Amino acid sequence: MTRLVLASASPRRLALLAQIGVKPDEVMAADIDETPLKGETPRLLALRLARQKAEAVNADSAVVLAADTVVAVGRRILPKAETEQEARDCLALLSGRTHRVYTGVAVKAAGGAVRTRLAETRVVFKVLSRDEVERYIASGEWRGKAGGYAIQGLAARYVTNLIGSYSSVIGLPLFETANLLEGAGA
Repeated sequence: MTRLVLASASPRRLALLAQIGVKPDEVMAADIDETPLKGETPRLLALRLARQKAEAVNADSAVVLAADTVVAVGRRILPKAETEQEARDCLALLSGRTHRVYTGVAVKAAGGAVRTRLAETRVVFKVLSRDEVERYIASGEWRGKAGGYAIQGLAARYVTNLIGSYSSVIGLPLFETANLLEGAGA
């Protein structure tokens, strides 16, 4: 059996993999610059970052799995919120609107070849009241999350519609991931 390395320290991605019966042999978070390139679209950013993460992990004779999730309103890429103000700004932009979540997945085969897939999910938020935003900010759940929210947590109550992959919005589209891993022999 080929060794599998997850190029992410995300506990959510580990839990999602476990959901489909996949347990990485090792976790090695990839340290790359995630700054969007000038003019880069959200979908291309998600794919590029997933590929770069997979390529950044040096794991001889192992399959490497990497992913990156980007939340966007139109071509505007929302940050992984690190401050309360960033989270408030994200929630203000998402309130009452449809946004897209792009998750790029990359699998580097033991021989070094990299294959990628992109999952695109449309998510609709209800109009958020000031009180709802402040309660969500107080929860701290938004910290480090693309778009300033975690759909698998308290923010689930704000989602009125979702078209696409729920697991992708959490951080790893399971259908695409399973197919890539199977193709790489992992």
